[in-house]
Amino acid sequence: MKRIAIIAAMAGELKPLVSGWPRKSRHGVDLWRQRRGENEWMAACAGAGLDAAKRALEEIEKDGAIDLIFSIGWAGALREEFAAGQAYRVSGIIEARSGDRFSVAGQSAECWLVTNDRVADQAEKRRLALTYGACLVDMEAAGVARQAAMRGIPFYCITGVSDGFSDELPEFNRFISANGQFQSVQFVFFAMLRPWLWPALVRLGQNSKKSAQGIKEFLLDFLERS
Repeated sequence: MKRIAIIAAMAGELKPLVSGWPRKSRHGVDLWRQRRGENEWMAACAGAGLDAAKRALEEIEKDGAIDLIFSIGWAGALREEFAAGQAYRVSGIIEARSGDRFSVAGQSAECWLVTNDRVADQAEKRRLALTYGACLVDMEAAGVARQAAMRGIPFYCITGVSDGFSDELPEFNRFISANGQFQSVQFVFFAMLRPWLWPALVRLGQNSKKSAQGIKEFLLDFLERS
């Protein structure tokens, strides 16, 4: 039996995939498990950032050795042609903090993702695109890729674009705690008092939902063929 680990930052990124799977929480990590034929799929999320991604993977490992690792989740586009609401398979990961690069197993398409230490606004997106030549930006994938490389486990990455290159985003970073948790209640009160943010938040929600469904379809197609 193969054990497949699927790491995300937030439950919403996993929602289409794990609907109906048994769920539990352990040591600050949300976990889902499902048997499919010869395989056991384990999904986990522990929040935003490199450290949270590492915690999520380590919590899955407590239940047994892993054969494949996926990093999935939402990303921002660093090029106009990467459309919000769409999902993409990534060919490589760059960690902005260190400059380290990690290849993705079996991928030849040139779609590199850079992992940043904060949510990227428009100015930051332009800087990251120019510095690294990447197509997408997130906050976790490099953490998962590094752990997979250290263990010699095949690694894959599928991302869904929540915000396009030109999209304006609210200041999300102030609502992400030190341990990577998004403080949703505080953000709701913040947004309620700023109606000019509502159209952008509606579009972000729609694109996030659509791209999470795309991630699920990519992932299921890959695993069924494998």
